[in-house]
Formats: sequence, structure tokens, C-alpha cells
Amino acid sequence: MKICIYGAGSIGCYIGGRLAAVGADVSFITRPRVYEELRTSGLKLTDYTGKTIKIAAKDLQLSVDPKIVTDADIIFVCVKSAATEQVAKELYNNLGAHRPYIVSFQNGLSNVPILKRILKHHSILEGMVPFNVAVQAVGHFHQGTSGALHVKAYTQQQDLAKLFKQAELEIVFNQDMLAVQWAKILLNLNNSINALSKLPLKQQLSNHQYRQCLAMAQQETLHLLDLAQIKPAKLTAISAHLLPKIISLPNFIFKILSRKMLAIDPLARSSMQDDLMAGRTTEVDWINGEVVQLAQQLGKQAPINKTLIELIKQAEISGSEFSIGAHDLKTKLEHAAKLKV
Repeated sequence: MKICIYGAGSIGCYIGGRLAAVGADVSFITRPRVYEELRTSGLKLTDYTGKTIKIAAKDLQLSVDPKIVTDADIIFVCVKSAATEQVAKELYNNLGAHRPYIVSFQNGLSNVPILKRILKHHSILEGMVPFNVAVQAVGHFHQGTSGALHVKAYTQQQDLAKLFKQAELEIVFNQDMLAVQWAKILLNLNNSINALSKLPLKQQLSNHQYRQCLAMAQQETLHLLDLAQIKPAKLTAISAHLLPKIISLPNFIFKILSRKMLAIDPLARSSMQDDLMAGRTTEVDWINGEVVQLAQQLGKQAPINKTLIELIKQAEISGSEFSIGAHDLKTKLEHAAKLKV
């Protein structure tokens, strides 16, 4: 099975690298800058358990040419959500009559509809990456948290399942990916809070007031999901509707009940924080923005998530020096909630 990673960023390099390390036929479509970096450095993959995998540059199949997708049996789209339409058009122009499976390992809900709109005759599958992957150095990608990958169930999934098992990457196939995607969004609502805190995830989640901010954003989202009759999947030991209550508990109780949640590499940060620190546009519109869009569809408001979006947009303009303390953020979110009509 030939796999093509379309977008050799943190997620693409990590998943593709883990598969390539066990002998899978994996090619990477990269930007020119990343191509030059990986051609020199190769790949180093590490995780929170202490695992280290190295792949020499000469053993990587790297290309900047989208035409290599014509040889693929399955394509993992791992680009940032803002680039989805461009990638869909490039796939359309290059695939022709070739019909590989296409899996979107991207944030949010809108990427698969975009891919399906442009690639009408292709099999497009929703995917979900639960864990955090951060860049430690050029060519070094680190998995800081745990979790099983999820992919929409399809007829030939056993081939992919065997390959992921060989790579020691847990994968689950689901019929109801909308429930999985919303469960992931509920967890990812912390990305904006973590980015605004400028703290490592473990330190930020150990702060009661930052957790209260997350609980407020989750409660607002869960209320809208209830109205929309969408039941989020259970991705953690704690059900989605219990998450805000557990998160809001005092520190000493939270630490006892949430040991798995805090089983995070001490240096792990959200990808949104990495983007802010690097001066890149974030994916807040595909995380908190999905909540605001759902509210609009229901004729409701989502002032807490809207405020988080506004603060991230301000941070994108202000640069890496922008941050906000837990007390001030909580006050802003409480104020936004009170203004709701």
C-alpha cells in the first residue's frame, strides 16, 4: 500500500514517519523550505513515553511536486485548514481518473465538505488526530499526549489497521465521525486558552482559573450540541458532559481524578500556541469558530467562544508578546457571558 502525506507539517511528518519507520511505502509532499530541511536533517520522532525513532534523510521519499499523488493508494491530507481548498484543487488537477482513498487528518468540521465539493467522485474520509505533536527542532517532532487516531469506517480498512498496528499507533474506525469530531473540538477548545496563557499544557491545566475558562467554553458548546441533537463521542474516560464539571473541580481533587488527562509531557504546548509564537495564522476559526457557526445555525449566540476567537485574532496581530493571565481571561469570559441576550 502506497501512502502519500499531503502536508509535511507536525502531524504529517509524525504519522508518516511512524509508518515509514516500520517499512511502509510513504511519500511526503512538502513545501520547498521543509523539503530542504528534511533532505538535510532526516526525521527524528519522539514521544512522551520515551520512544525515539530516527529516519535518515536518504530513506525519506520527499517531493514538492503534487503529481506524485497519482501513485498513491491512500492520501493523508495534513495541511492547515486554510489550505484545504488549494490542496483539493491540486488533487483534482493531478489525480485524473485515479481514485485513492483520501483521509483528512485536519482540525474542524469543514475540511471534508470542501474536499468532497471539489473531488466529487473520490472517497473522502474524515480522520481525527487526538494527540499533540510539537516541533522540537528541525526535523524533530514530539508527541506530547496520548490517544487513538480515528478514521471513518471503509471497506478496506483492515489494510490500514494492520499497518498502524505495526507502527504501534492505535487507530479506531467509526461510522459516526461527526460525533468524534465534536468530541475532539470540545477538547481542542483548550488550544486557544493554552495559546493565550503562553504556558506548557500541563502547567496551564494545573491552574484552576484557566480550567474554569475551558469549562465555560465547553459548557457553552455542549448546550448548543444538545439543541442540535448531536451527542459527542466518548474519547476519554470521562464523558463529554461530565468534562466541564471535572475540569472545574479544585486543584487537589482534579489532580486525583484526572491523572490520565495530566499524563502530558511537561514541555508540550498546543499547536495554536506554536503558531502564535512563530507568527503564523492560527486555526481558531476551525475550532472555536465551529462553535460560533453552530450557534448561528441554531439562531443562538456563543459569546464565550466568540471572545476567545477575538483574543486570538488580537494575539495574531500583536505578535508573540501577547498573553493574558488566568484571572483576567476568566473575567473577560464571564463578562461576555453576561452580555448574551
